[in-house]
Amino acid sequence: MMELYHCVSARSFRALWMLEELGLPYQLHMLPFPPRALAKDYLALNPLGTVPLLIDGTTRMTESSAICQYLASKVPTQQMNVAPDDAAYGSYLNWLHMADATLTFPQTLVLRYCFFEPAVRRQPQVAEDYQRWFLGRLRAVEAAAQSLPADQPYLCAGRFTAVDVAIGYALMLSDYLGMSAQWGPATQHYWMCLQQRTAFLRSLEVEKQAALAQGVDPIPSPLIRP
Repeated sequence: MMELYHCVSARSFRALWMLEELGLPYQLHMLPFPPRALAKDYLALNPLGTVPLLIDGTTRMTESSAICQYLASKVPTQQMNVAPDDAAYGSYLNWLHMADATLTFPQTLVLRYCFFEPAVRRQPQVAEDYQRWFLGRLRAVEAAAQSLPADQPYLCAGRFTAVDVAIGYALMLSDYLGMSAQWGPATQHYWMCLQQRTAFLRSLEVEKQAALAQGVDPIPSPLIRP
């Protein structure tokens, strides 16, 4: 059975959502946020002190978008992956990497320099600049979403894939940061549809109940601000 180390609503939510979509068995370990400071024993498992950490036998993975691709490939019958011989394969990889490197990364700088650093180290201009960066890059999602069917607004291969989980988390984080009013209408519709998925809703409930059972604050990590 796979093991997932997770903080409430952190990037590890991508892995949790994937596991629920695919129906794979797993054990969920909840950690306080940030684990590198509040769960020192965790450093023995993951010296980075970050989440996610997915353990599958001898395989250990710490990159959330890579975990999405890995899990999708384990259950090809669910069609959450895109095969290399599919015409949409390049688009699939591009969206997966964009999800973290282009969309989530600037938001972490907003969180750090607007909220998590001590007052004397906060950089409002840095936070503002990277928020604009994120919103500028989000135009790619808006442009793609504008051409999608209203009842099946999935970004790649005409179906729900790991891409939608990876991009969906970037939108979740942006929503927590109060940016959603600045999204385009197609992006807002896309996010609304993703939130209605049964596995998404189940993932939220699973993490809440696991957090309560394991003595971890169930407040979403992006909202735990000094």
